[in-house]
Amino acid sequence: MDLKDKKIAVVGLGGVGGYLGALLAEHYPHVTFVARGQRGESIKEHGLILHSEYRGERVCHPEKVVSSGEELEVQDYIFVCVKTYSLEEALKSIEGAVDEHTVVIPVMNGADTGERARKLLKKGQVVDSLIYIITFANPDYSITQQGMYTIVWLGIADVNEKQQAILQEADALLQAAEIESRIAENINRQIWKKYIMNCAYNVETAAYANPIGQLRDDPVKAKEYEALTQEAYNVAVAKGIAMRESDIDWLVHRFYEELSDGDTSSLQRDVENHRQSEVDTFCGYLIREAKKLGIAVPVMEKMERLILEQLDK
Repeated sequence: MDLKDKKIAVVGLGGVGGYLGALLAEHYPHVTFVARGQRGESIKEHGLILHSEYRGERVCHPEKVVSSGEELEVQDYIFVCVKTYSLEEALKSIEGAVDEHTVVIPVMNGADTGERARKLLKKGQVVDSLIYIITFANPDYSITQQGMYTIVWLGIADVNEKQQAILQEADALLQAAEIESRIAENINRQIWKKYIMNCAYNVETAAYANPIGQLRDDPVKAKEYEALTQEAYNVAVAKGIAMRESDIDWLVHRFYEELSDGDTSSLQRDVENHRQSEVDTFCGYLIREAKKLGIAVPVMEKMERLILEQLDK
């Protein structure tokens, strides 16, 4: 089957799903968005508007917009781009759209989303993934992407020959839609590398309600950022993830040299607005795993307390 004939669905049209969905819809004729309420109506009427520093201004029109995954016919590819706390609900809604050949790609935060997805789906092939991107949804339902760098990593642990072919096709599908992607030699290492970054980046920006520049400028907070990175790294190593010392160096270098002063995080924005958030994804999960493994994570425990105090106000 030619890539142009593939049936592709995107579930969750926030920042990440909106960026991926817009580019997929622009390049492929059979793309369906799952978007409910006013977001769905806006896309039907105006298309999905993407303001991208990297890919320019786009107005993209999918073939279909449905309000629930239960309305989907069987798909070739389903990109699940919801918040981690909505994963189970999203996967339950798409069960009828997944058969043996369907490739399901959760592009989400967290260290265990692929594992959770495989437990819930009885059919299809789940591909682990992560994305490096700065993007968010606007009040008018348009999507803004900032910066000149985005990349999706794809992989399957202990991949076999059939799965390798699936990965190669998924990679080709994304690249043909101007979505930079790469197949990881060790996907678990890449997932944890991103997760460790978020355990510092998302968590500390949310705990102190500070952008990156303010954290860098405060020597105490800067050291806490490094400590959060080290704590999460220690948990990953104890779990048997094949991390490298250079991963820590890269993460710390990125904090001091690459992130912009005004960078904020999705967790920070959700906490400040008292919306449902991924605090359990970044704080709770790491703390629970650390306890199982006998690893001390005092700075993460402090950050969780600070965030929960804000949510209780």
